[in-house]
Amino acid sequence: MTGFLDALLNGLALGSVYALIALGFVTIFKASGVLSFTHGSLLLLGGYLVAVLHDDLGFAGALALAVVVTAAVAGALDRLVLQRVGGTDPHAAHAQTIVTIGIDIILVTDLARRIGGDLLPLGDPWGNEVTDLGPVTVADSRIAAILVSAVAIGGAFALFRFTPWGLSLRAAAEDGEAAALMGVRLTRVRTVAWCLAGGLAALAAVFLVAFPAPGLERTTGQIALKAFPAAILGGMASPVGALVGSMLIGLTEAFVAGYQSDLHVLGEGFGDVAPYAVMVLVLLVRPAGLFSAKGAARV
Repeated sequence: MTGFLDALLNGLALGSVYALIALGFVTIFKASGVLSFTHGSLLLLGGYLVAVLHDDLGFAGALALAVVVTAAVAGALDRLVLQRVGGTDPHAAHAQTIVTIGIDIILVTDLARRIGGDLLPLGDPWGNEVTDLGPVTVADSRIAAILVSAVAIGGAFALFRFTPWGLSLRAAAEDGEAAALMGVRLTRVRTVAWCLAGGLAALAAVFLVAFPAPGLERTTGQIALKAFPAAILGGMASPVGALVGSMLIGLTEAFVAGYQSDLHVLGEGFGDVAPYAVMVLVLLVRPAGLFSAKGAARV
């Protein structure tokens, strides 16, 4: 029972962090139709900024600045690079998606050069502290991940639901051409979406490299790919689906790791591919994702 509870709490913590990244995937896709592959590099950038600034600014100051800078970089990439490849034309989304791969390679290469072979601590206040919750011992960083992610995700959903930008985003996702004719500034909508996604990625970096992880390394950005199945599972246009898919992926990863000895027949590294296996199984049943909208067909 203790092992089950331990895996459950770890899965919820992982799912919460993955949700921050997956929500960025979905927000960008809703705003522009672009499937962004820059999330790994943006996540690595946010973590790197916290690592190099926390001695001078303190953890809170470094995190705040990292979120702002990463959000600004993401917005600048969209405005200065991607929108020059077809603008806001939805037919250009495929070309823009390919461009994000090149951008990611450039950013990751530069950041990997700066990090080298080091493990960089982020100076987070939780350190290696743990808390006993009944029979289960949980790292304080895991508890913080759940709480902070809940607040951040709640704030993002409030933006979607109660702000003019959120209304514009929903309109653009429904019919971008009609939204533009009604006065919605599509360039602004998608740039803000990129900024939001970049800020969430920087926030996620803190919890992905906190204890029990050893610290930030040059391959940390690859973890963002684990949130990709979460976004696909829920449906690329569904923020709620991103949240549910992230929890499913996080719990799957945690339970596979927790019961690895019982699953040895599947291979020692099955935990690394389990999220993708779940994605494939779900898509066999729901090809458009769990929360995909049903399109209307005209006869």
